[in-house]
Amino acid sequence: MVASKMTVNDMNRLLNTVVNRNASDLHLSVGRPPSVRMNGRLISLKADPLTNEDMQVFMKSIASEKHQEDLREAGSVDFGFSFEDKARFRVSLFKQRGNIGLVLRLIPNEILPLEKVGLPHHIKTLLTRTKGLILVTGPTGSGKSTTLAGMIDYINVEMDRHIITVEDPIEFYHEHKKSIITQREVGKDVTTFAEAIRRALRQDPDIILVGEMRDLETISAAISAAETGHLVMATLHTTGAAKTINRIIDAFPSNEQEQIRTQLSMNVLAVISQLLIPKEPKGRVAAFEIMMMTDAIGHKIRENKIHTIASDIQTASSRGMILMDDCLFDLFTAGVISHTEIMRWAIKPETLAIKVQEHRARAGAGQ
Repeated sequence: MVASKMTVNDMNRLLNTVVNRNASDLHLSVGRPPSVRMNGRLISLKADPLTNEDMQVFMKSIASEKHQEDLREAGSVDFGFSFEDKARFRVSLFKQRGNIGLVLRLIPNEILPLEKVGLPHHIKTLLTRTKGLILVTGPTGSGKSTTLAGMIDYINVEMDRHIITVEDPIEFYHEHKKSIITQREVGKDVTTFAEAIRRALRQDPDIILVGEMRDLETISAAISAAETGHLVMATLHTTGAAKTINRIIDAFPSNEQEQIRTQLSMNVLAVISQLLIPKEPKGRVAAFEIMMMTDAIGHKIRENKIHTIASDIQTASSRGMILMDDCLFDLFTAGVISHTEIMRWAIKPETLAIKVQEHRARAGAGQ
């Protein structure tokens, strides 16, 4: 076996680089230098390409024997990792082409207040509700965990509640403030998300946070918890309110979908979809689509006319709703994001392209 050129100190230097540069991710892969993601873009560091021996050293410096065993048996494992007292990372350790791969996501030490996350003030009123389902959705890396942490912290500071979080892995650590916080990690404290939700109902919760609704059993348990008098917050990897509602319904067998549409129409409080987009000239900004449940939207969900709820969102800006494409357009016209980014993330790029053209024509005519 070829001896590794890398040491544990090299791993520490890489982690310090992520923390000092405020990068979001560290990518370690055989055959290329270490890379960091900054402001949404991957940047290779000045270093030699990594070997499998290097990766073995890096892996053993952060993974427990149990995590290494899970890697051998399942081919991948996710876990949380504390780097000294500087930061926490969410780690994805996996095999690829017979080698080891590592991706470490930096979890910010500071929990951002909802104003800094970018959510409008009226979202706080949702957090005072005693039952219902708040869905925070978006692709990986869109800031869902940051938004949920801000929501939990707001409740923790302002209200006396018992909050149970179910996560895989735990990302933000919450201290008890006005509320009691119980944080359970799937694979360590409990076997599955669905099992944790069922057990939570016997633990006198007011609020249950579900880190990810990844299967039918978890989705069903979360909806039941919201229905039986608990405020449930959960995430899905979807973009937009309509796709989110459809994703939940499609998870169920066809003979149950009518009942689920009815349950969702009565229990969903809001769908908050978000993206994290590179800003001009640097940094990143959150873009949101916000749907608040109304009688009209509930009726459309029950009648399976979900594709038409965009018009309800668009005409209800006074109630704090906004479509993703309208939010992107507002960020573009304010000079916050570029034309490339607005077209890259658009839900309906053709329609948005026309809107941008018209805006530029009006701006040109006004000069």
